[in-house]
Amino acid sequence: MHTFPTQAVILAGGQGSRLRPYTDDRPKPMVEIPGTGTPIIGHQLSWLAAEGVTDAVVSCGHLAEVLQEWLADAVLPLRVTTVVESEPLGRGGGLKYAAERLPAPDEPWYATNGDIWTRFSLREMAAFHAERDATATLALARPRIPWGAVETDAFGHITDFIEAPPSPYLINAGVYVFSPAFTGLLPDRGDHERTTFPRLARERRLAGYPLPHGAYWRAIDTAKDLTEAAKELDGR
Repeated sequence: MHTFPTQAVILAGGQGSRLRPYTDDRPKPMVEIPGTGTPIIGHQLSWLAAEGVTDAVVSCGHLAEVLQEWLADAVLPLRVTTVVESEPLGRGGGLKYAAERLPAPDEPWYATNGDIWTRFSLREMAAFHAERDATATLALARPRIPWGAVETDAFGHITDFIEAPPSPYLINAGVYVFSPAFTGLLPDRGDHERTTFPRLARERRLAGYPLPHGAYWRAIDTAKDLTEAAKELDGR
């Protein structure tokens, strides 16, 4: 019987420069999904709570006070603590700094980037993580290529046009399950994706969980992502 994580870190410190002008006066996770009246982080907190998370630590950075004010005023489905780095620690250092505020350091935890809007079973991912005895597990998405693709035959005749085909590659989806030992492997400063993750991969302690077929996943990076997300929401 697996015990599923009940704590999570949300990395919400990004500047979101590609989402301007939406991010001129707010951090990226505070940008609203059109038609919902709720910022990205609000959707994330609802999802985490529905998946059994009772405590979340939100790592703030750019315009942290805007995010903190919203969290203070909102009716939230779980307990939320915020942390702000007094100086930039890098992605790995920031993750470690936030993880040190989790209420149960000897238990596993989830983490998600603050610009991901997704829906899938975190409990199934946690079970996958436990079955592989991994130290860290990354959710893997197969994004759609934003351009149309062209297929040709061996002679060079075009045989087909495919609009927004799925990528042949899986990418890091920005959602994670971590064992308690993972926190101690993070750098105090710097990027864990260049240090901790490659080390764990070499030691076969890093697992990749492909998102199930039909799972909704989108990284909100640009204004186009916002309008696409609103359209997809409308069609669901």
